[in-house]
Amino acid sequence: MGSGKTTVGKKLAKLLGERFLDADVELEARTGRSVAAWFDEEGEAGFRAAEADLLASVLGESERVVLGAGGGVVVSEANRRALSAGDVSVVYLHAEPAFLASRAKAKPHRPLLDGDPTEILTRMYAERDAWYRAVADAVVEVRPAHEVGERPKWRLAEQVAEALVDLGVVAADAVGPTPEPGSGPPAETDVDPVEASP
Repeated sequence: MGSGKTTVGKKLAKLLGERFLDADVELEARTGRSVAAWFDEEGEAGFRAAEADLLASVLGESERVVLGAGGGVVVSEANRRALSAGDVSVVYLHAEPAFLASRAKAKPHRPLLDGDPTEILTRMYAERDAWYRAVADAVVEVRPAHEVGERPKWRLAEQVAEALVDLGVVAADAVGPTPEPGSGPPAETDVDPVEASP
């Protein structure tokens, strides 16, 4: 939470000319239930089972997509195996808990963020960081992109694309140019409606 998965994923998909799927949004579209509703009605275990089914379904499709997986997807061993498959490339957007806590706000789609963000994200980081690293083909540091200046999410999308090129997953000439500031519609800005403060 707070790393920018959704916004960076959308921008990466644009650079690669591929479709973007946000796992939580896709789960709601397929089941008619939001993340919050899953947690309320089925608990975390029910949500994780549905999340695993969705991941298996998306990874089983023939179309190549950029998937913004939920931060807890690595909790399941089956998901970690699926993410480690040879035809799947995983990039871990890494940041320290304090930085993430400064960005992640409690929202309905974040039912686990129901207390002190720093405390919760520190605990989650301790539980999950090794799992993220185990499935990741590349790690991109989030904070430096935000400290350099404007358009950090585009910078991160470019870094993820570069990592995929380095891995041989994407051809260098398949990566499109980053749009110039102000050249796209409002959705092309670096403002993440999910992560921005109210």
